[in-house]
Amino acid sequence: MKLVSRLFVSSRPISWINTAFPFAVAYFLSTGSVSPELLIGAFFFLIPYNLLMYGVNDVFDYESDLTNPRKGGLEGALLEPKYHRATLLLASLIALPFVIYLMFIGSTAANITLLIILFAVVAYSAKYLRFKEIPILDSFTSATHFLGPLVYGLVLAGVSVASLELVVSISAFLLWGMASHAFGAVQDIRADREAGIASIATFFGARLTVRLAFGFYLFAGLALTYLPGRFVFACLAAVPYLIVTAREFSITDETCEQANRGWKRFIWLNFFAGALISALLIGPS
Repeated sequence: MKLVSRLFVSSRPISWINTAFPFAVAYFLSTGSVSPELLIGAFFFLIPYNLLMYGVNDVFDYESDLTNPRKGGLEGALLEPKYHRATLLLASLIALPFVIYLMFIGSTAANITLLIILFAVVAYSAKYLRFKEIPILDSFTSATHFLGPLVYGLVLAGVSVASLELVVSISAFLLWGMASHAFGAVQDIRADREAGIASIATFFGARLTVRLAFGFYLFAGLALTYLPGRFVFACLAAVPYLIVTAREFSITDETCEQANRGWKRFIWLNFFAGALISALLIGPS
């Protein structure tokens, strides 16, 4: 039971919806039906996917997490070494049946997309790959963790992602995810440097990274103004993020931890953004 409890915390339950929702919305709006593919895929991206993503992260980040005061609660588990082997094994075994099913029913394009997503999940944290320690690539890879399920839902449904509206939406989502990762990395600058870990924030410094995050959010919001009809109002979801990041324009490497106040707001702003997008999606056509 202790192991189950640690795995539950490690999977970041508060973030489950951030990966399941994009897949479910993309697939349902593309097919218009509630099918086994939708239900199984949504459940996979709700729990097994997050357990794999964050479980691998908590195992390979354990030593650096020891020096990070944020770890051990809502913002990240502190997974003791005695659970590492079991975490990697169970996270893989729990995900495997879903991956096999999805690859069995998916097209070649869908299967390639899924494999790329899973590779990004593992490569971000795993030893010898550690994309999270390659500045800029770390933010890009982190963004694909949340963008990937949406793109996969579209491809699994047989939708071409080459249309202007989808290119705009995907690009905005990518910038949004990169902004969130970059801003989140700011609060860990001193802890990461003490642990010898590189990131987009340790590379650019706190102040420039915050401004990059602001720029990413701004361009994401502006991109959404090109969507047709009522969907243009999706750009309003960027406004609170711009306000939160702008408050930290004067931050320095020495005061990097104060970015945590904004990061905590992001956790709840994600629900606001999701609610706004949902309202636009279910509105009258």
